[in-house]
Amino acid sequence: MNFLFLSAGRRVKLLLNAKQSINGSGLVLATDRNSTAPALYVADKQFIVPSINDETYLPTIHDICIDNDVKAITTLIDPEIEILSKNRKLFELQGITVLAPSEDTASLCFNKYEMFKFLKSKGISTPLTFHSIADFSLALKNGEISFPVFLKPICGSGSVGAHGVETMQQLIEDFNSGRFDYIIQEMMTGDCDADVYIDTISHKAVSAFSKRKIETRIGGASKTVSFKDERLFKFIQEICDVLEFSGPVDMDFFFKDGKYYISEVNPRFGGAYLHAYGAGVDFFKLINNNINGITNKPCFGDYEEGVVMMMYDDVVIRKANEMINNDFNII
Repeated sequence: MNFLFLSAGRRVKLLLNAKQSINGSGLVLATDRNSTAPALYVADKQFIVPSINDETYLPTIHDICIDNDVKAITTLIDPEIEILSKNRKLFELQGITVLAPSEDTASLCFNKYEMFKFLKSKGISTPLTFHSIADFSLALKNGEISFPVFLKPICGSGSVGAHGVETMQQLIEDFNSGRFDYIIQEMMTGDCDADVYIDTISHKAVSAFSKRKIETRIGGASKTVSFKDERLFKFIQEICDVLEFSGPVDMDFFFKDGKYYISEVNPRFGGAYLHAYGAGVDFFKLINNNINGITNKPCFGDYEEGVVMMMYDDVVIRKANEMINNDFNII
């Protein structure tokens, strides 16, 4: 199982987990546009590639796949997901499993207001969301929503620009600031998330690892504790029945008044998937089954409750002459 991670960046531990799971039965390959991306140096093979917006980017990735007998490909950054989704056939014609959603689902995942409208039309519980001051004001007048509310970019990532708002004056000022194209959401409680694997053959959710957030930093949860709830597992399956995912996804939820609400979906390995893997939920084995034409059977809650993840920083050290495309100035 030769596995290619695109835009590997800082995801060192994830690649180490992949290598541990594959255990010599294949190679872990990684790309990045930056030769100082630390995850490159724990991969079995590493490649410096153009920017994802460069016209040579896709042919470069395709050539890497063919030259290295890649069997599965995924990306670790949001902007690249739609590139994989739109070019799925290019890779599948070469027998490469693309771990990315359909084009329509990828588009929904990166437009939070369109996702809200879609989920609402399918009867999936999600926080009340507005894309205009006028619509919000009418709902406020009708008692459908109240302050405080939550303001976040419609196509944001990593919690950048997201913040709570206490008053109408602050809402109008921030919404019209021009910093982002904002949406307005009702304030929710009970923040939790789940790493979910959607089988690439059946396109059904077959595994989920749920965790409550103990501590959150910009970009995601840094401390979490595992839990199980059959209501959440059922809700996850309902979501995956109306959206077309393929492979690992990261889902964010709220829990309010005894009910789960889907907040956002990142259709890739989430930053805190490390917790799931550490607790024994190995998506790489599920990917390997799919690569070999085996449909995974549903297996939810196959882990212990009360397992805590505590994320910390680490470093990768290499000599300058061991680096790819070494162009540093050493004084």
